[in-house]
Amino acid sequence: MAASVAFSPACRRLPCNPLSASASTAAPSLVRLAGSSRRLRRASATAEPADVLPGPGAGELDGVVPAGLLEELPEGLAFQGGSGGGGGDDGNKMLDRGINAAIVLGAITLALTKVLTVDQDYWHGWTILEILRYMPLHNWWAYEEALKANPVLAKMMISGIVYSLGDWIAQCYEGKPIFEFDRTRMFRSGLIGFTLQGSLSHYYYNFCESVFPFKDWWAVPVKAAFDQTAWSALWNTIYFVALGFLRWESPSTIFSELKSTFFPMLTAGWKLWPFAHLITYGVVPIEHRLLWVDCVELIWVTILSTYSNEKSEARILDDSSTTDTQDNSR
Repeated sequence: MAASVAFSPACRRLPCNPLSASASTAAPSLVRLAGSSRRLRRASATAEPADVLPGPGAGELDGVVPAGLLEELPEGLAFQGGSGGGGGDDGNKMLDRGINAAIVLGAITLALTKVLTVDQDYWHGWTILEILRYMPLHNWWAYEEALKANPVLAKMMISGIVYSLGDWIAQCYEGKPIFEFDRTRMFRSGLIGFTLQGSLSHYYYNFCESVFPFKDWWAVPVKAAFDQTAWSALWNTIYFVALGFLRWESPSTIFSELKSTFFPMLTAGWKLWPFAHLITYGVVPIEHRLLWVDCVELIWVTILSTYSNEKSEARILDDSSTTDTQDNSR
């Protein structure tokens, strides 16, 4: 390099390579080097002279930054400048996480408050042990009173809670952090549980008893078989169609996804529900069947939600990749 170079005071203290003014402004500056200076000197010593960093002014920068040095730098910390990084994305993620945490902690606090204060009107003179002793029984009595007052609404509320919780569990099972779940997806599932599953199941169990009013032992497997063929097929269809419309999908897309998941979902239910329905139709009274089924559905809704959303997300990825391919071909 023929031109003379003026060294700055920093260059007198630290070993640095002479750069021309134009090259130093064009090349990005190094910040936050990983490891100690001993690791950097070792990387520089072992690098091949011809293995250099490509970039603007590469003819003038031969041997300045060896490629071995780049391997020592963590991703995202090697160079300064560019488009400004993901500060905005990090802020949005923190905001979403805070909202989700507030929703979860608020729901847990509300539920615990309702359960623990069921006898607050009669607490005068009670000890802590007496409160804890009567709390489970009196909560059960409160649930039965709600069933007598408005059975459909009580079952709708329970199913809405169960379907929201089941979708949250499904998202955590899929690998999302506990407070980074998709609120819209969880709301859709809870809405279906509240508006459809609770009310339809209330009328279905009464209908099933009217069709099979028998009290003999053989009526239990007959009811379970009817449940896992006619009712299960109907409900899985209702669930997938309603979820598809809530996602604003076209009828053809909904039908395509339903056709591909109908029999896998039906047969998957046969691994769980026949055993659960031996208790449903053999032990549990008709007014409490939905509560028992909702407890089991914490597992089943997790499976349902995972199947449905996997299909939807896979289709969205396929559509985006197809669009990118078409754009690149142009």
